[in-house]
Amino acid sequence: MGRIQEIRKEEKAYHDHCYDNYKLFESGSWLHKPVQTVMDLLPLLDEKKELNVLDLGSGVGRNAIPIAEWIRDSNNKGRIHCVDFLDSAINRLISYSNEFHVSQYIEPIKSAIEDFRIPEENYDLVVAVSSIEHVESEASLKMVLKEIERGTKFGGIACLIVNSDLEENDCHSGESLDVNMEVNLSTEKMDQVLHDTFSGWTVVKSLVKPLEYKITRDNRDIILKTNAITYVARK
Repeated sequence: MGRIQEIRKEEKAYHDHCYDNYKLFESGSWLHKPVQTVMDLLPLLDEKKELNVLDLGSGVGRNAIPIAEWIRDSNNKGRIHCVDFLDSAINRLISYSNEFHVSQYIEPIKSAIEDFRIPEENYDLVVAVSSIEHVESEASLKMVLKEIERGTKFGGIACLIVNSDLEENDCHSGESLDVNMEVNLSTEKMDQVLHDTFSGWTVVKSLVKPLEYKITRDNRDIILKTNAITYVARK
């Protein structure tokens, strides 16, 4: 098994376990609420009477379902294309969208992010939260970012949260481990790639936040450290 296949096998196991053991919008995991940065952008698009949204790496709908609720409650039309390559994510997304009465706004799409072709000038909002670093290579990441740039309508917004400078250490021994991430760029390089891709756009928000998580992989407790880049820009 190659490196990418091994990483994705481990990621599948991690997410499947999370989706099996934690319910959307209940406390106890990162699924308990949407990303506030994403939700804060919706009023900026309030003039849109039909909101086309792309959620890359949507998972079970942590952000897509609240966006759909906002569209519904605003009496607007809209569609959210939710892209994820895990069956567990897609199946639960369908279930949750029914549970929260927003299925008419949600279109699940089973695909790896790098395999999904983004139509040109198609979306008012593109969301990618901790997902584009999971494409198979740095070249694929740059390709996806360029497609996001082309696929966003004039006046539309791209909201990207990307991990960089990742480190993994054994929680007990402190041993440095191989990072279980397809693309792990330095913070400086990732930030430069983002600014180069969206050159000419209006930067709404750009910040770097060091984060640290305790995760379990193969029955081993691991400390995951990352510099999470939040980059929001308007075309």
